[in-house]
Amino acid sequence: MKRALKLVLVAFVIISCQKENLTKFPPEALQEKMLSITGENTTFEKILQKYQGKTIFVDIWASWCRDCLVGIPGVKEIQKNNPAVTYLFLSLDRNMERWQKAVEKQQLIGEHYYVPSGMKGTFGKAIGLSWIPRYMVINPDGSIKLFEAIKTTDSALLEAIQ
Repeated sequence: MKRALKLVLVAFVIISCQKENLTKFPPEALQEKMLSITGENTTFEKILQKYQGKTIFVDIWASWCRDCLVGIPGVKEIQKNNPAVTYLFLSLDRNMERWQKAVEKQQLIGEHYYVPSGMKGTFGKAIGLSWIPRYMVINPDGSIKLFEAIKTTDSALLEAIQ
């Protein structure tokens, strides 16, 4: 009896600790204010509307994040193999100057936006952001096809981008 109770308890803990995979963005994420690389104010919702009808690969990153920088060659490889996809880079850098310099230095091709609230802000909390890089794939209808990948070699990421 004790063994069965322990198994039920372990199963409950495992299930309750799993992160929910969102299929649409919460309103607070959509209303998050962001800046384009040219300094234009916008919201995440407007950014998504701009690319509606296209598959979007989202890379949430920062120039100070070693794992993000290590993942850039993988992102570039995905871009090379999937040129019809829109590439959206959301930076969690601590200041705009470092972010803009990193985009140039890394020669990142795509659409670039800065999230001033950072990793722990409204946007990060709304999508349960606990680690970067975070890769997501958004369907042409705006629904989230892949909610979370942290490596460009993740088979679920490569499958979702197809």
